[in-house]
Amino acid sequence: MAKTPKKPGASTGNTSGRGQRDLTVKVKTARGRKMSSKLWLERQLNDPYVKRAKAEGYRGRAAYKIIELDDKFRFLVPGARVVDLGCAPGGWSQVAVARVNALGAKSGKAQGTVLGVDLQEVEPIAGAELHQLDFMEDDADLKVKDWLGGGADVVMSDMAASASGHKQTDHLRIIALCEAAAYFAFDVLSPGGTFVAKVLAGGAEGSLQQILKQKFEKVQNVKPPASRSDSSEKFVIATGFKGRGEGGA
Repeated sequence: MAKTPKKPGASTGNTSGRGQRDLTVKVKTARGRKMSSKLWLERQLNDPYVKRAKAEGYRGRAAYKIIELDDKFRFLVPGARVVDLGCAPGGWSQVAVARVNALGAKSGKAQGTVLGVDLQEVEPIAGAELHQLDFMEDDADLKVKDWLGGGADVVMSDMAASASGHKQTDHLRIIALCEAAAYFAFDVLSPGGTFVAKVLAGGAEGSLQQILKQKFEKVQNVKPPASRSDSSEKFVIATGFKGRGEGGA
């Protein structure tokens, strides 16, 4: 009988400690490499989600964040029209393409669409329409609406600003991105639609939460298992969009 392969990071059943030194990769500090870079590289090499992403063909571990969120809230359904803001390197779009049936691979199921936008150029993804654009530039939302050519069922945002090293500044920057994504969602979502966005805990997200609660039936904050425990990131999931003209629009 063939043995079932162990999942990345699974226990080997060896409790003696013998051989455990080979399970963790250590990185030597090279000349010119900062300690922070060394620690980041070690974390990447030993992260089970990174290993799993490579094995399963995803472009990054972030793919598992949207997988876990969708497994819980079920917004990426066949036929859904999805906008992915801050889509680089493409993991979220990869997941969306498969789940909304953008390639028509699921016979008898509705075929959805995926539109991805990012400041960086993103390698093509079969089933997704990708554009390079700074979403914060003037009239960027109008360009995305033109590419979309209609309404959306899901707007999801993994946009993040470059880290400044100052926690509060970084928090305010990502909240600004999240708010821009939210107001775009208010313009394009169909009634019943879903908004998903990454935020950083820090206090300023309270006003955004209040606005979302006016526009959606339910708003929740979730930290999926794939989100590192030492990270301050969390995800806001707003479901049941009330439609334009509702909630004081």
